[in-house]
Amino acid sequence: MISCIIHTSFHSLKYHLNFGKLVARTMVYQTGNQFSDDFFFRQLFDRESCTYTYLLADTNSKEAVIIDPVLELAERDAQQIRDLQLNLVYCMNTHMHADHITGTGMLKKLLPGCQSVISKSSGAKADILLNPDDKIKFGRHELITKPTPGHTNGCVTYISHEQGIAFTGDTVLIRGCGRTDFQEGNPETLYHSVHNEIFTLPESFKLYPAHDYKGLTVTTVREEKLYNARLTKSLEEFINIMNNLNLAYPKKIDVAVPANKVCGIQD
Repeated sequence: MISCIIHTSFHSLKYHLNFGKLVARTMVYQTGNQFSDDFFFRQLFDRESCTYTYLLADTNSKEAVIIDPVLELAERDAQQIRDLQLNLVYCMNTHMHADHITGTGMLKKLLPGCQSVISKSSGAKADILLNPDDKIKFGRHELITKPTPGHTNGCVTYISHEQGIAFTGDTVLIRGCGRTDFQEGNPETLYHSVHNEIFTLPESFKLYPAHDYKGLTVTTVREEKLYNARLTKSLEEFINIMNNLNLAYPKKIDVAVPANKVCGIQD
């Protein structure tokens, strides 16, 4: 009887200790990724192409960058920047999009002084062509460029280690990834990009994609390593999935890609 009580008490104590560890780990997971006080973040959305645009800024210097703007919403973005009294220094793209024309060129007209940014390997024109590990600075903050090709040759992920966030473009979507059946797409390359450059980040890192079609806004490295229906598979399984998606031809690709080769600059 005494043995039974001791045995039960031991398991109860063990349970509570483990539960305590679980709670502690969960709390770190939920609260360990707060932005610094001088870091401004805003997520914007285009209903037409389901594109996310991100506005980031240093609240002290007022220097700002925008990631993946959309042409039709450039006026909206410019007004946000004016209202917030920010100085847009860079218009950045994660890759050369096929489903919409970038708002970069229009924003350069609306907010003179900002520079266009895209990876050198994209083949597009821009004021600044990024190489691997190049840094884009705004105020005291910076984004590091990591090549993550596979959806296109020029795909990059922009990472802020201090804020614990990464902007993955179409390389990692929430529970998915970008297609690989056009525009230099290659499933094996995409798989290695994700597993070598994104899934090696701390698991608490928040991932912000260029698109979402289900109303989701953000994910984490941990979630995608556990629940991504494609990227949790073996390389062979992933290639088979990607080669058999049978998706429709992108509606705007014939207009968007040529325009995006010149960063959406409007004559």
